[in-house]
Amino acid sequence: MAESDNGSGNGLEFHPMDQFIVKPLFGDAPITWSTWYLPTNVTLWLLFSVLAVVGLMVLTTSKRSVIPSRGQSIAELAYGFIYKMVEDVTGKDGIRYFPYIMTLFLFILCANFLGLIPMSFTTTSHIAVTAVLGFGVFFTVTILGFVKNGSAFLGLFWVTAAPLPLRPILAIIELISYFVRPVSHSIRLAGNMMAGHAVLKVFAGFAQVIFIAPVAILGVMAVYGLEILVSAIQAYVFTILTCVYLKDALHPHH
Repeated sequence: MAESDNGSGNGLEFHPMDQFIVKPLFGDAPITWSTWYLPTNVTLWLLFSVLAVVGLMVLTTSKRSVIPSRGQSIAELAYGFIYKMVEDVTGKDGIRYFPYIMTLFLFILCANFLGLIPMSFTTTSHIAVTAVLGFGVFFTVTILGFVKNGSAFLGLFWVTAAPLPLRPILAIIELISYFVRPVSHSIRLAGNMMAGHAVLKVFAGFAQVIFIAPVAILGVMAVYGLEILVSAIQAYVFTILTCVYLKDALHPHH
């Protein structure tokens, strides 16, 4: 946001989407397909997310204290919460895939929370990041479904509980909805994170206008608190949907 140079001089320009621009860490060269290898603000904050997960689950639990520290308590609570989720949704058969689901949850949660730090970059606001996660889940559960069940995995699309004349129609609907899964899975996360941060930037811009600054600051505080909640909820939603898809792969019959 900056003062307008070509107006009367008292207008304000808002650029809430500028915070999502991918920029190289060194130099000003634009990012193109031929310069994909350049480290950017995205890769930097992805690295920070990985380090945050390692710090939470490895460094804080290294002593395995009987009386846990705050960090160890958080790690144990996260472990127990996700373990119970995987067990409840997928059943005992899904427990062996708990490390994968736990890693997904912690990475998204840390990436979301790191994006709330002022001057940081929200990696999960980019569809390129969330699509890798979403399609990764899609291909994982699809391959697992065929490995575990063979051609019986196709029974996921054949609704035996429905009347016979309706089953072909329902099979087409089920097939379409199945292939839409990775798209909705990734867009939901990226869209929610991008929208919230854009609203924060708009309220922060209005905070520079003196006569509405108090209201704008209150708006920033309210939206920021909401974003903290949304960051946790979106990590939870992504994870529980992964568990649901995994359940379909392990038990494809309706």
